[in-house]
Amino acid sequence: MTSLQRVLTAIGQNEPDRVPYFLLLSLHGAKELKMSIKEYFSKAENVYEGQLKLREKYGHDCYYSFFYAAIEVEAFGAGVIYSEDGPPNAGAPFLKASDIENLKAPVVKESEPLQKVLEATAMLKEKAGDEVPIIGVVVSPFSLPVMQMGFDKYLELIYNDRELFNKLMDVNIEFCVNWSNAQLEAGATAICYFDPVSSSTIIPRELYLETGFEVAKRTISAINGPTATHFASGNCIPILKDVANTGTAVVGVSSLEDLAKLKEEADGKLTLLGNLNAIEMRHWSVEETHEKVKEAISKAAKGGGFILAENHGEIPWDIKEETLLAIRDAVLKYGKYPIE
Repeated sequence: MTSLQRVLTAIGQNEPDRVPYFLLLSLHGAKELKMSIKEYFSKAENVYEGQLKLREKYGHDCYYSFFYAAIEVEAFGAGVIYSEDGPPNAGAPFLKASDIENLKAPVVKESEPLQKVLEATAMLKEKAGDEVPIIGVVVSPFSLPVMQMGFDKYLELIYNDRELFNKLMDVNIEFCVNWSNAQLEAGATAICYFDPVSSSTIIPRELYLETGFEVAKRTISAINGPTATHFASGNCIPILKDVANTGTAVVGVSSLEDLAKLKEEADGKLTLLGNLNAIEMRHWSVEETHEKVKEAISKAAKGGGFILAENHGEIPWDIKEETLLAIRDAVLKYGKYPIE
């Protein structure tokens, strides 16, 4: 099977030849090209070359056209802070509640940072053809305000001013839909819809149903391709059945929740993506890595509906090469169907 066939079979709740696995590597491309992170993300060609080298080395089942989350507020005109050993982060919040009335969604084709992502995506599509899925990324309209306003001010808005909250959601939904569809047009196979604020770690289910759930339904229905909802290591068992009703096909799940319970709750309606602990992974031996992969496969792989990955959506800079190679080797050893 090709990687795309393997992934589609799993999402269809059937068993492919082996368990598909995603190593969602963005920063590690800079290591492969011996560049600083800032230099690496300065050109689409760098990310393209980095993704090719990473998949050649680790053999995982996707290309990841994601640059960094703060690229979205960069499109709004905000600053970005670079680090030597971590993802670029959003600078100071740029949006006050009093500014929301006049806020406009960025035009994707006029944003230089976003255009670099689209260029890298198109190059990856030309290389991948119909053999390897390309995963594009958006931050959900409901979670983006954490970078726009700051966490405290955003939570105050949710609780105290639903009228302004709804106006901000209208702008963010417009941007998110346009940004998603631009990536799909450039060649992305699917869109990873990062929505950590909706996770049960951050807000209760009752508030999620009033806010993030409704926003997700509106947004995902307007995206012209499949989506995977990712809670960026946040818990989701209390809302998993609700998430299935947003129209998404895949859910990124936390290492803090039991995969067997998640599989039961998903009930064949969602494919699970996860749930290796990307923080603990920094200290895993090769033997421990094999055991963690084996455990995940034993809990969630039977019957399909499972893609092995780490639980956050971005593998940290300091994860060792030998650990990533051990994940590959363990999948090849324990992930062949039928699972024993």
